[in-house]
Amino acid sequence: MFVNEFKKRIRYSETDKMGYLYYGNYASLYEIGRVELIRSLGITYREMEDKHNVMLPVVSLESRFLNPIYYDEQVTIKTILSELPSKLISFNHEIYNQENKLVNKGIVKLFFIDMVSDRRISIPEFLLTPLSKYF
Repeated sequence: MFVNEFKKRIRYSETDKMGYLYYGNYASLYEIGRVELIRSLGITYREMEDKHNVMLPVVSLESRFLNPIYYDEQVTIKTILSELPSKLISFNHEIYNQENKLVNKGIVKLFFIDMVSDRRISIPEFLLTPLSKYF
């Protein structure tokens, strides 16, 4: 299992009229978690695309809203890889408010695409190697 945490403050522009984080913005929190987890392995999304010609399109997204997140609240985005990826990579997300209460859970599944051939591939070696030590 591999886990990464990242903190983010909710901006006014991300909220609705009630001062809650707008539901459509939860996917952005998941993306932040995903990008920062990969960055913590020493790889950036830009490097994946520009140097390795690999992209990760989203296949599915599931979200469970447990409690609202409010304007100016600092949240913790916990991103978990519970199994070593092969053809798909599944990110489990848990969002905690500043009182460390779980307020949202999400699962985002993506697959690997070779940008040159435009075909699905298994997890590339540059990701497999650093992740393998956690599984």
